[in-house]
Amino acid sequence: MKPLSNILGKEIRELLTPATVIPVIILAILFGSLGGIMGDVGEEVAKPPIMGIINEDDGGLSTVAVEALQFDAEIVYNGTNVDEGLEAVASAGGIALLVIPDDFTQNITSNTTGTIEVYWIMSGTGILDTLSSASLDARLGAVNNALSMVIIESGMDIDANTTINPIIKSETTSFKGKTLDGVSPSAISATLSSQSIIVPLIVLMVIIMSGSTVIASMGLEKENKTLETLLTMPVKRSHIVLGKLGGAAVVGLIMAFIYMLGMGYYMKSLQGSTGIDLIQYGIGLSAMDYVLVGISLFLAVVGGLGLCLVIGTFARDYKSAQTLTMPITFLAMIPMFAMMMKDFNTLPTAVQAGIFAIPFSHPMMAMNNLLFGDYNLVLAGIVYEAIFASATMAIAVWLFKKDILVTGRKKRDKKSIKTSWKGFRQ
Repeated sequence: MKPLSNILGKEIRELLTPATVIPVIILAILFGSLGGIMGDVGEEVAKPPIMGIINEDDGGLSTVAVEALQFDAEIVYNGTNVDEGLEAVASAGGIALLVIPDDFTQNITSNTTGTIEVYWIMSGTGILDTLSSASLDARLGAVNNALSMVIIESGMDIDANTTINPIIKSETTSFKGKTLDGVSPSAISATLSSQSIIVPLIVLMVIIMSGSTVIASMGLEKENKTLETLLTMPVKRSHIVLGKLGGAAVVGLIMAFIYMLGMGYYMKSLQGSTGIDLIQYGIGLSAMDYVLVGISLFLAVVGGLGLCLVIGTFARDYKSAQTLTMPITFLAMIPMFAMMMKDFNTLPTAVQAGIFAIPFSHPMMAMNNLLFGDYNLVLAGIVYEAIFASATMAIAVWLFKKDILVTGRKKRDKKSIKTSWKGFRQ
C-alpha cells in the first residue's frame, strides 16, 4: 500500500498548488459578491421611493391618486413649481417628480384617460440604478387600481375601458444633462446596454483567448526548450516581446471577431425593435468618438497581453501555464459584471478606484461616457492604459533578460535551505 500512498500523495501535491487553489478561491469570492448584489436588489426594491408630487387638480380623483402615491413613500417636495420640485428631488437622491394636471379628474369623468406626468431623474444605467424606477412603475399601477375601485364603488357613469385603465403616464427623463421626452429610464438603460455590450464582450474574449495563448506558449516553449534557442539568437529582447504580443493580438482579434459575429446576430434576434433611437435626441457618437473607443480598446488589449507575458515568464511548463490564465480572466470579468449592475458614476469611491485601476474596464465604459459627452473620464482612462501598457512591456523586456525566464519558479528544497542557512551562520 505504501507505493500507492506515495503516488497518491505525489499527485495531490502536484495538483493542489497555489496556482490551482487561488483561482477557485477567487471564483468563490466572485460568486459570493454576486450573491451579495442579488441581495442588494431585494433591498433596493423594498426601499420606499424618494419622489416629489405636484397636484394641480382640485377634483376628488386626484386626491385618491395622491394618497396612493404617498403610501409608504418618502415625499421630499409637495409644491407647485416643476423646476423647484426637480431640484428638491435631485438633491435628496430621489427618482422622479410626479405632476397631476388640473384636468385630471375632469378627463376621467368624461371617459378620457387621465394623465400623470412623470419627470424621471436617472442616476445610472446599471441594473441596480433602474430598480427604483421599476418600483415607481408598480406604484403607478397601484394608483390605477385604487382609482378603478373608487369609480366602481361610487357608481360613476364611466365606460369600462376608462374604468379599468383610468390613467396613463407621460414620461420625461433627465440623464447626464440630457432631457429625453417620452422615454423611461428602463428604455434608456436597455438601449445603452444593447449598444455597448459588444465592447465589453470583445475585451473579455480577446483577453481570454490571446492571454491564454501567450501564457500557454511561454510554458510550452520552456517545456520544449525552444525558448532557450530563441534567446541565443542575435535578436533584441524587445523585438521578441513585441513579436509575441503582436502575434497573440492578431490571433485574439480574429477569434473575437468570429465570436462576435455569432453573438451580434444572437443579440439582435433577442432585442428585436425594443430599443429607442438615441440619435433623434441628439445622443450619438462622432467619428472621433469611435477613434477614442478604438484607442482605448487597443491599449487595453496591449496592456492585458503585456501582463499575460509577465505572468507567463513564471510558468515552469505547459501544465503550470494553464492555471496562470485565471487571474487575467477574473480581472476582465470583474469590471464587466460590476458595470452591468451599477453605473461607474454611482459606485462608491473605493470601488471606483478599484475599477479604474483595472485597465480592461476603460473600453467597457467608454462608449456610454462618450454618448453623453463625458470626455474627461475617457481621456484619463486612455492615459492610464498607455502608462499601464508601457509598464507591463518594460517589465516583460526586463524579465526576458533574467534567468527566471528559462528556469521559471523553482522551489527550493529543504536541503538547499539548510545549506544556505548554515553558510550564513558560518
